[in-house]
Amino acid sequence: MINPQDLQIWKLIPQREPMIMIDSLVMFTDTICETSFEILESNIFVKDGLFREPGLIENIAQTAAAKIGYKSLVENVPTPVGFIGSVNNLRVYSLPAVHSILTTSVEVTYAIMDASIIKGTIHSSGELIAECEMKIFLQKS
Repeated sequence: MINPQDLQIWKLIPQREPMIMIDSLVMFTDTICETSFEILESNIFVKDGLFREPGLIENIAQTAAAKIGYKSLVENVPTPVGFIGSVNNLRVYSLPAVHSILTTSVEVTYAIMDASIIKGTIHSSGELIAECEMKIFLQKS
């Protein structure tokens, strides 16, 4: 089995700098994936020292992509491209400051064929700062 912590994150997701919003894959199961991310001042979603809402949404989406990428890597199959179909019930409780470490968890709550509904949560310093549901569609090559 491949150790998630030993992977370079760019091998799991299609995004490239400056759009990478996760640093490492922390945990993976069949239904749950967890990543971490340190917010740097140079991040394109930082304004006035705070990581803004689009960055939080992208962080959740990339955590979902890392889950798909890791599973594909382990199964030695091509990684499908994912698309966000919708973002629902987005709640942002606070915007994290530069140098905050985000711990993001994505849980697949429903999956059928090439569509999934995930619940994403973001914590910083143990506090829930954002959550949402996403519909994600996969396009297999």
